[in-house]
Amino acid sequence: MNLAQFLAGRLAKGIIVLFAIAVLNFFLIRAAPGDPAQVLAGEAGAADEQLLIQLRERFGLDQPLLTQLWVYLKGYLTFDLGFSYRQQQSVLSLILDRLPATLLLTGAAFIVSLGLGTLMGALAARRAGRWQDSIITTLALVFYATPLFWVALMSQIVFSLKLGLVPNVGYETIGANYTGLARAFDIASHLVLPALTLGLFFTALYARMMRASMLEVAGADFVKTARAKGLSPGAISRRHVARNAILPVVTLAGLQAGQLVGGAVLTETVFAWPGIGRLMFDALVQRDYSVLLGVFFMSSAMVVGFNILTDLVYRLADPRIEAVS
Repeated sequence: MNLAQFLAGRLAKGIIVLFAIAVLNFFLIRAAPGDPAQVLAGEAGAADEQLLIQLRERFGLDQPLLTQLWVYLKGYLTFDLGFSYRQQQSVLSLILDRLPATLLLTGAAFIVSLGLGTLMGALAARRAGRWQDSIITTLALVFYATPLFWVALMSQIVFSLKLGLVPNVGYETIGANYTGLARAFDIASHLVLPALTLGLFFTALYARMMRASMLEVAGADFVKTARAKGLSPGAISRRHVARNAILPVVTLAGLQAGQLVGGAVLTETVFAWPGIGRLMFDALVQRDYSVLLGVFFMSSAMVVGFNILTDLVYRLADPRIEAVS
């Protein structure tokens, strides 16, 4: 199977998955109690029946459920994710405004977690059974077991409020009007705590996976042959063990890259980070169906895209693997 056929098969499956997710999200959202009309009428302090009827007509909620589903799916085919009457803005523009902040946060968390986790796992494997291995394994277990919200709150208290090293909330300093490198450094300083908080859990996973994978590969026949040829332990670890051991870590990282978007909901809320996770949380509270469904669809598309990219990287990293579509 050539690369074009491989990508075509993955894209076809991805489209089917996105369609199924879109339909499922639609019915799950509609099954939740309350609707935008009730929320808006309640906030206006005039929740009489006539107002509710008018609002439901305005939102299209008076139409049969299957008609609403058709309108919803037809809009997605033309990249029309709907309109937020609460925000008075199209859902697509709302998401595109917030998407760069989320991609910056999740991208930084992904790089930190994969790099740090791989390094910790490799060091633990090379020092297996020694004190370095015990410390790294213990830290990985702590990172894995600690709730994300607790880490976020404690990091704010310690590193921002107590030590004053980095800002605790926001995307950039309000009113500073920085430009160029000054603005980049300001955003980077605000990014430190959210990215580290979001990446700690995945750092633990990658460290444990890398350690186990390296110990398994270290016992393979080709590694024994390399030792018999007189190669140094460092060269064996770099060229033979780590190169083969990292493949399962890459697979796991690619599959879980999309989960960072889900984890970003809590992180963005705690740190007041203006991404789509925070947008989704606000839309959930406000029963803004169009925004919720749009964010769900965009998040699902990102997960599917990450999975396809992971399959591609895995295939390129090891040409011996024959991917099936």
